[in-house]
Amino acid sequence: MRQEGHRPGNGTPTARRKPLIARACALLALAAASACTTGNVFTLEPAVDVGTQTAAIIPTPPVETLAPPVSEPLTAVAYPRMDMPALPTDTMPADQIACRQELRRLGVAFTEVEPIEGSGECGIAHPVRVTAIGSVAMKPAATLTCDMAASFATWTKKELVPAARWRYFSGVRAINQGSSYSCRRIAGERTLSEHGKGNALDVMSIELTNGDKIDVRKPGLFSFRQRGFLNTVRADGCQYFTTVLGPGYNYDHRNHFHFDIKARKNGYRACR
Repeated sequence: MRQEGHRPGNGTPTARRKPLIARACALLALAAASACTTGNVFTLEPAVDVGTQTAAIIPTPPVETLAPPVSEPLTAVAYPRMDMPALPTDTMPADQIACRQELRRLGVAFTEVEPIEGSGECGIAHPVRVTAIGSVAMKPAATLTCDMAASFATWTKKELVPAARWRYFSGVRAINQGSSYSCRRIAGERTLSEHGKGNALDVMSIELTNGDKIDVRKPGLFSFRQRGFLNTVRADGCQYFTTVLGPGYNYDHRNHFHFDIKARKNGYRACR
């Protein structure tokens, strides 16, 4: 008697599944081989060997850092010739150079000024503009000859400042001047003033570091300390200037001290 569902010659169920499994394996192998050659998700990255890229990815140096070819001559640079004589940088007379060295030694703050050519005899060939003498300010800056600047600076340091310390126990902060270079004649005369040559300076008042301001005008009857101070700096000025005029001499000098270095015969000095 034959069992239900069984056909002769087909063998067992296990035998029938073997050809199917073999075909499935063959299809999988074919798919795997195709995947490794089409660049899909199974492809290794990067697709080329890293070692073959190393020389290609090195950046090329900038052109300016490359040395010029040996066969090309180097371009000559236009540097000054060492055998060319240097142009003169200072045509100032030797005495003027020495005077400026003295100003620096005295601690004078100054600047050079272009030559001043005034009308007639007025003018300064080599003027300087003085803004300070050490810690003492010049208000406003004074335009003078170098010789006058040196004389005034020496008087300030050796006479004015020590006198202020002796009389007021204070240093000097500033000197207020009323006139330095000015092309004019002496009042009432035809003679050129030393202001017109840059050899004169008028002092109106003196400021001290303690806050006091000393007016040069003739002090009051009981201003003993101020009178003593002004008499001292006025008298001592005759050692450094050939002319010292101030209050009491005449009306024109009622409110200032006039200092100048006018050259006179036989070394005469006018101190009044």
